[in-house]
Amino acid sequence: MLMPKRTKYRKSHRISYDGHAKGNTELHFGDYGLQATEGGWISARQIEAARIAMTRFMKRGGKVYINIFPHMPRTKKPLETRQGKGKGNVEEWVAVVKNGKIMFEVSGVSEEIAREALRLASHKLSVKSKFVKKDVKDGDSLENWRFKKIIRWRIKQKNNRNKRRIIYKKNATSKWYIRKTSWT
Repeated sequence: MLMPKRTKYRKSHRISYDGHAKGNTELHFGDYGLQATEGGWISARQIEAARIAMTRFMKRGGKVYINIFPHMPRTKKPLETRQGKGKGNVEEWVAVVKNGKIMFEVSGVSEEIAREALRLASHKLSVKSKFVKKDVKDGDSLENWRFKKIIRWRIKQKNNRNKRRIIYKKNATSKWYIRKTSWT
C-alpha cells in the first residue's frame, strides 16, 4: 500500500480538489495516459487496484507510470462516538486529484492494449477519467517521434560531456591563473 515514509504532522486539513490542475496536464513519460475529468480524492487502495488491473491485462508487457501519490491522511472517528475529544484517527491515505491531471501513463504497448488496460484501471477509481495519447507532429509516426527524442537526448548528453570546466584560482600576487581543467 502506498503511503509516505514520514510526515511532519500526523493529521492535516482536507485539501480541496476543486478547480483545474496546475501541473502534470500532459503526457511526459508514456505514450498513452488516463486523465481525470473531475476532481476527487483517490485512496491508496484504489491506486494499487488500478495498477494491478493494468499490469495483469498487459501481461507485464509495457511500462506503467503512476503520477499520483497519496500524501494526505484521511481521518475518521469511530462509530457511536460522541462529538468532541479531538480529531479522529488516520484511517487511510489519499491523493488529491484535480480536473485535467494525468494519473497514469503507459508505454511499450499498442494503442488497443493501452486503451483497454486504462479502461480497466478507470473502473477502479472514484473519479471520471478519459484516455489520452501523446500528440505527434503532423507527418510523424509515434515510433519516429520516439526515435527523434532519443537522438536529441544523446546529442545533449554528448555536448554536456565535451564541455571543459576550467577552475580558476587566485595566487599570492593577486593574479588569476588556471589551476586545473577537467572534463564534465
